[in-house]
Amino acid sequence: MTTAAPRRRYALCDYLEVEEMSPAVKHELIGGEIFAMAGGSVEHSALATTITGLLFTHLRGTPCRPHGSDLRIAIREEGAYTYADAAVVCDPVAHDPDSPTHLTNPRVIIEVLSPSTAAYDRGDKWILYQRLASLQEFVLVAQDRRQVEVWRRGGDGWVHSAHAAGSRATLPSIDFELDVDELYDLAGVKVS
Repeated sequence: MTTAAPRRRYALCDYLEVEEMSPAVKHELIGGEIFAMAGGSVEHSALATTITGLLFTHLRGTPCRPHGSDLRIAIREEGAYTYADAAVVCDPVAHDPDSPTHLTNPRVIIEVLSPSTAAYDRGDKWILYQRLASLQEFVLVAQDRRQVEVWRRGGDGWVHSAHAAGSRATLPSIDFELDVDELYDLAGVKVS
């Protein structure tokens, strides 16, 4: 009988060293394992950039700022260090004391769903994000159809809503309405 060799568990310092040695590839630390993140498609990039631009225009002059996919997010209670496709962080910005390049207080997190990451974004990653006390809305943007899903923190937990073509997704924590058609039109993503 053979047994599988135990997987190596990495500490935060190991992960930060990998990130520093490999700036061209982003990595996430989840459950003591380091995962390289795959690059996205043209549509993925266009949707993430467009939503960040729309948020930038809307949030100008407020204590909140949108960030793109380079923002590092720490979920300290879980020992998880991740990247999102976009996020909104409001003042005061809270840095992870063990990794000052990671923030711990995003108000809104946005993930553009890719065929290779959709299950992870909807599943394990979403479970991790729910541990962030600051998080008020989690937004999922589809690439294969005009659809934006919003998970909003409510008094009794998280409330889900789905928004298709011709509708608007509301993010009350930042007083923002996202026009679904405008997002896809501006991004140049041709889906129905």
